[in-house]
Amino acid sequence: MSDTPVRPGRPSVRKLPQLPPAVRGLSPASALRLSPPSDTWFKPALSVVVASAVPHLTLLALGRLDLAVYSMAGSLCALYGHGLPYARRARALAGVVLGMAAGLAVSLVTASLTGSTAVLIAVGALLAAVQKVLCDATRIGPPGHVIFTFVSSAALFAPQRLDQIPGHLALTLGAGAFAWLVALAPALVRREGPERRAVARALEAAAVCAADPGPRSGHAVDPGPRNGNAVDPGPRNRRAAAAAVHAAWRCLLDCGRPTPVRRSLERLVVQAEAAFAAPRPGAGAADPERLRAWAARTRGRGTVPMPPPAPGTADELYGIDAERAVLRAREGRRAARRALLRRLGPGSPLLPVAVRTLFGCALAGYLCAALGVGRPYWAIVTAASLCQANLTLSWNRALQRTLGNLLGVLVFAAVLPVSRIGPLALVCCCLFFGFAAEALITRNYWLGSVAVTPMALLVLEFGGAHPAGELIGDRVLDTVLGAAAGFLAATLVTNRRAAGRVERALDATDRARAAAERTGADPAAAPVERDRARRTLTASLVELREAGDTAAGEWWQRALPEQRLLAAERAGHRTLAATAQRRGPTAHAPSIGAE
Repeated sequence: MSDTPVRPGRPSVRKLPQLPPAVRGLSPASALRLSPPSDTWFKPALSVVVASAVPHLTLLALGRLDLAVYSMAGSLCALYGHGLPYARRARALAGVVLGMAAGLAVSLVTASLTGSTAVLIAVGALLAAVQKVLCDATRIGPPGHVIFTFVSSAALFAPQRLDQIPGHLALTLGAGAFAWLVALAPALVRREGPERRAVARALEAAAVCAADPGPRSGHAVDPGPRNGNAVDPGPRNRRAAAAAVHAAWRCLLDCGRPTPVRRSLERLVVQAEAAFAAPRPGAGAADPERLRAWAARTRGRGTVPMPPPAPGTADELYGIDAERAVLRAREGRRAARRALLRRLGPGSPLLPVAVRTLFGCALAGYLCAALGVGRPYWAIVTAASLCQANLTLSWNRALQRTLGNLLGVLVFAAVLPVSRIGPLALVCCCLFFGFAAEALITRNYWLGSVAVTPMALLVLEFGGAHPAGELIGDRVLDTVLGAAAGFLAATLVTNRRAAGRVERALDATDRARAAAERTGADPAAAPVERDRARRTLTASLVELREAGDTAAGEWWQRALPEQRLLAAERAGHRTLAATAQRRGPTAHAPSIGAE
C-alpha cells in the first residue's frame, strides 16, 4: 500500500461552471466552411488506394472486372482504425471485415430471394439502423456506418442468385484480409506511431488552452460575445484540450504492454493534463511554447522528449498502470462486454438514433420508389449519413451532402468519357477519386463528397455501361429526397437520454471511488475485496469516458459538465494508485524514469 493518505468522498475540487453547448445555430456558412486538413489524411487515402488497386488489377487481368464491386466491399475496410494503436487496430479491423461481410451477405440473400422494391427498402433501412448503432456502440470512428450502408444498400438492388453468393463473399473476405494487412503494415516501421500522434495532439491542444485559457476554473464563464463581436475562446479551448487529453489516455490504455517510449508518452499526457487543469501562461508545464516544442518532437521520428515531473505524475502513472492491468484481465474483458451490451440495451441513448436512422432511410427509399427510381439505394445512403447525434450536425450534414453530391455529379459527367476509354482507365479513375475523397473529406464533408459521388457512380460501370442521363438524374433525385427525409427524421426523433447518462456515470464514478478508498484505507479489508473495488472503479471510469463522448454535441439537452468529467477521471486514477496492491510510487520511483 502507498503511504499516501486516502480520504473517501467526492474529488476535492471547486465547483466548476457548466460550459455552454458547442453549437446551437443552423448556419449554412459554418457548415460549408473549410477546415485545415487532418494531420493523418494521407494514411486512409493511401491505404484505400493500395487495398483497392491490387484486387482491381487482379480482376482486370482475369477479365472479371464485373466482380470488382464485391472485392471493393472488402477493400473499403482499409479506411477504418487509423487513429487506433496497432494492437487494438488489428482487432477492430477484423471486426470491420466480418461486419462488412455479414451485412453484404444479408443483402445478397435478400436480393436473391425477392424482387419487391418495398421489401428491399425495408431491409436496407433496417440494416442501416443496425449498422449505425453498432458503429456508435463500438466507437469504431470515421467513416462510421456510411460505408457499411453504402455496400449493403447497393447490393440489395443488384441482380443476384443464391449459388453466386459464396463466391462473392469469398472475394469480399479476401479483399478485406488484404486491407487488414495494408492498414497494419506501418507497425513494422513505427510501432508507437498512433500513440505519439495522439499525445502530440493533446500537447498542442493544451498549449492553445494555456496561451488563452479564458476565465479560471473557479470563476464564472461568460459564454457571450466580447464587445458584441467575438466569442470568448477560453471555454472552447478547454473543451478541445479535455477531448484531446481523454483521447490520448484512451490510446495509451489500448496500446498494449508499456514500452519506454509509451512511458515517456504517459508523462507527457500528465503534463498536458496539468496545463489544461490550471493553465498559467509562461510558467512551468503550462508554458505554451514548451508544450508546442514537446508536441513537435513527439510527432517526429526522433526520441520522445523527457519532461520534468508535473505534480502528481507518479500517482497518475501508477493509476494508469492499475487501470490497464484490470482492463487486460479476464474480468476486465468481461466487464467491457457487459458494458457494450448495456449500450445496446433498452435504456441505451443510441436507440433514438437507431429509430431516427430507420425512419429516415425508409422514408427516403419509399419516396424515391414512388417517383419511379428503380434502385433508390443512394437515397438510403444519403438519409443514413444525415442521422447524426444532434439536429445541428444533421443540418450541417444535409447541406454538405447535398452540395457535394450535386457538384460530384457534374464531375462524373466530365470524367465519364475518359473512364470509358478502357477498363484500365476506369480502374485508374476509381482509384484517383478514392484517394481524392479521403484527401479532401477532412477539410469538409461536402468537399469529400465531390470526389465520393463520381467514384460511387463509376463503380456501377464495372458491371457494364449505363446511360449517363439516367445515372445523373437518379443520383440528383436520390440526393435531394434522401437529404430531406434524413433531416426530417432528425427533427422528429430527438435523443434526450445522453445527458442523463453522463450524470449517472458521474454519480457511479463518485460511488466507486469512495468505495475503493474505503477498502484501501481499511487494513482489515480482504485482498479480493480491494480487487473488486478497483475493478468497479476502473469500469466506471471507462463508462464515464464513453458517456461523455456519446453525449458531446447533443442539441436538445442541458450543458455537459466537461470539467467535472476531467476532474472525476483524474481523481479516479489517483485513487487507483493509492489502492493498488503494491508498495506505491515512492518505493518504485526509479521505474518511472529519470525525471
